[in-house]
Amino acid sequence: MIRLLTFSTLYPNAAQPHNGIFVENRIRHLLQSNEVEVVVVAPVPWFPIKKGFGKYSDFANAPAKEQRHGITIYHPRFPVIPKIGMSVAPLLMMMFVLATIRKIIKDGYDIDVIDAHYFYPDGVAAALISSIINKPLVITARGTDINFIPKYKLPKKWIRWAADKSAAMITVCKALKEEMVAMGINDNKISSLRNGVDLKLFNPSSKNEIRSKLNISGKMLLSAGYLIERKGHHLIVDALQQLPGFKLYIAGDGELDGQLKLRAKQQGVADRVVFLGALDSEQLRDYMVAADALVLASSREGMANVLLESIACGTPVVATPLWGTPEVVSSSKAGVLMKARSVEGVVDGVRQLFANYPSVDDTRAHGENFSWDATTQGQLAIFRNIIGK
Repeated sequence: MIRLLTFSTLYPNAAQPHNGIFVENRIRHLLQSNEVEVVVVAPVPWFPIKKGFGKYSDFANAPAKEQRHGITIYHPRFPVIPKIGMSVAPLLMMMFVLATIRKIIKDGYDIDVIDAHYFYPDGVAAALISSIINKPLVITARGTDINFIPKYKLPKKWIRWAADKSAAMITVCKALKEEMVAMGINDNKISSLRNGVDLKLFNPSSKNEIRSKLNISGKMLLSAGYLIERKGHHLIVDALQQLPGFKLYIAGDGELDGQLKLRAKQQGVADRVVFLGALDSEQLRDYMVAADALVLASSREGMANVLLESIACGTPVVATPLWGTPEVVSSSKAGVLMKARSVEGVVDGVRQLFANYPSVDDTRAHGENFSWDATTQGQLAIFRNIIGK
């Protein structure tokens, strides 16, 4: 039995149940192999006040320790310092988390491999911890940790250092691996293991029944993700002016909620935009089945889970052609890649999709290529190899 210590700030907790759900999903499917044990250390920024400060109060409300799906999760606190915090974040995280990890070992959990997710600061902090406790490290790169953060000089140096210290690395798409190699990171240590999708949960249920339950009629577009600029919800709202007859449903919450609602009014499309707020997986699945298309206008993604989930539901997508997205939308059965991340790109993409709309069965068949099995077996092979050495 391989004993993993999974380390990442991107992990759900009782106060933030949607945070890093993609990391939790990968761990849950890995556990189904019955070849690993997992304890999770998911550090949370320290904040003293439990009410009235939005996501910061959520940090304060996260439990110190909890269980989710039979997995034990620790949430040690670490300080975040404004302005200079990005440069010293790995050191602070390591310093304030190390005692928790040492206690886990002292209590009898003998770690075989540290399994870190997100390169900066999480992966760098994990590399520091790995050096101190002398345990091998695997780091998974997931998107902005490689396609954005290395634009900063010091974090880029930290990432290269952590890559050198790691026994192996995983990327969720081939494009991220290529970018890491371009940064000078050892190609031979990197494996590309894409995200998977729960094909049992995300499936083409009866569209008419679900639409009736949700009181949905007519052509429906769905946009899902945090309400932040890089997710591009604003582009889809603006595109509605040129897409008469379509309604847009937006699933997610975030800092731009008020601005997006105001934008819909200013564009004269408020009566065709529905804000759903944050949804759990089952609720999101229903809206994906009900939708005619999912539109993802992101400026940065590693491999977006919502694309896999929508396609598994038999609902094609329109998406910006970046990083791992072309690896998902590789056929007209899956949907359409926009020519540009712009209002015109959204409009043209939607029109192109509906001019050659695939069948539910064809889209679902494409989605079935993205089960978790290959990813799970790939991880196990990496862990076995490390332990064997």
